[in-house]
Order: sequence, then C-alpha cells, then structure tokens
Amino acid sequence: MKLFSAMYEWTLKWAEHKFAPRMLALLSFAESVFFPIPPDVLLAPMVLAKPNKAWQLASLTTIASIVGGVVGYLLGYMMFEPWIQPLITEFGYQGRFDTAMDWFNQWGVWVVFIAGFSPIPYKLFTVSAGFLQMAFLPFLLASAVGRGMRFFLVAGLIQWGGSAMEKKLRQWVDVLGWGLVVLIVIAYFILR
Repeated sequence: MKLFSAMYEWTLKWAEHKFAPRMLALLSFAESVFFPIPPDVLLAPMVLAKPNKAWQLASLTTIASIVGGVVGYLLGYMMFEPWIQPLITEFGYQGRFDTAMDWFNQWGVWVVFIAGFSPIPYKLFTVSAGFLQMAFLPFLLASAVGRGMRFFLVAGLIQWGGSAMEKKLRQWVDVLGWGLVVLIVIAYFILR
C-alpha cells in the first residue's frame, strides 16, 4: 500500500508553497505545547525543496519551538491544576506524566535537553518543568540547545544529502513509514 508515497508527494508540493514557512513555525510552536506531529516532517521536505534556505528554516523551527516551549512551561506553572491535570487524566497520560516527574527528579534540567533533542514528547517536559517550577533560565537554555541541535542537524543532513537522498527517500518512504507505524504500535504495547 503506497499511502506514505502519496503523503510524501503532497508534503513536497506543499513545502514549496509561499505560506509553508508560516505553517512550519505554527507546527513547531504547536508541537511544543500540545500537537503530536513533530515539525521535522515539514522541515525536511522544505529543505529538500529549498536547500539554500536550510539554516533559515532550521532557525525558524527552533525559535518557534522554543516559544511554544515557553508557553508550555507557563501553562504548567500557572494552569496545571485547572486545565492540564484534567486533560492528562482524560487522555490516559497519567503514567507518562509520572514517568516524566521521575526523570526530572533523577536528571533535572538535562531531561529538558534530552526531550528537546530526541523524539521523546518535548511538550510533556515543557509542561512538567513549569509544574515543578524549574528555574526558567536553565529550562530556556536547555530547550534552546536541545531543539536547536535537533533541527539544525535535520536541516544539515537533508541539505548535505540533497537530490541523492531525496531519490533514496522516495524509493523507501513506504517501507520507512510502515516500519515507523509498527514501531509505534510495539512501543504502545510495551509502555502500556
């Protein structure tokens, strides 16, 4: 089933749209607060479409993500009890939230850096940092370094790979997409 090939083609076309940078910024912001889809899925095709703007796009993604992280921090800091805790309970995320709390107790500010750089849901740690009233400046620095490293690495690799990488990606996109779906399902059952 070529589901991911069609999505890939659509994303590549959309990446060249004049409003694509605004959508990238909006996606980056939203992902840091509540949205489940990482901005890498739009950043990568945008860099493929316009490799000369790789660093500009990585900067935009990083800044929007940090601003979203600050909003997540503020929500955790000021609105945890009335807004966030009921949503965590409603969506069945209490176990994940408890794990985040344990990680904060164990690693402190480093967990924000790790969540910012890795595929771990960064939004969970922005809200948790606010709830725990983590010192804001270390939170901001860890977010900036982690998110910046991630998005500049993605942009740099895509720019470096260029058209050869695009051809390989086009060839393997369905296998990679379905492989990711299988990994998500396995992770769900393991972490459940």
